[in-house]
Amino acid sequence: QVQLTESGGDSVQAGGSLRLSCAHSKLTYRQTCMGWFRQAPGKQREGVATIEPDGDTNYVDSVKGRFTISKDNDSDTLYLQMNSLKPEDTGVYYCVTSDAWYRGTWLCPLQAPYKNWGQGTQVTVSS
Repeated sequence: QVQLTESGGDSVQAGGSLRLSCAHSKLTYRQTCMGWFRQAPGKQREGVATIEPDGDTNYVDSVKGRFTISKDNDSDTLYLQMNSLKPEDTGVYYCVTSDAWYRGTWLCPLQAPYKNWGQGTQVTVSS
């Protein structure tokens, strides 16, 4: 079981920036997906960004060009840099991991049943 601990959530004005961090226990399986999901009030959880074992990234359309997912293997930390924040970005953000899905190559889809979830960190964007 991978341990995931998110931090960095806060309340900001629209147009502001935040960086979320996810400290995780050592990953022993090479083909591991990591990512960020969010849940807005009254809505289903949605995949925001994922990073594949080879470093390729995936983003939901609504955050493309504004959010950047990255990881630091030396410090076992996953990040989500969020710029130009909008009120619709408000929600609880969760760090996730899972074994990658093999479809000819290793993939980390945004819409997939990720196995390990952190407790979440609240992001509130006011207009």
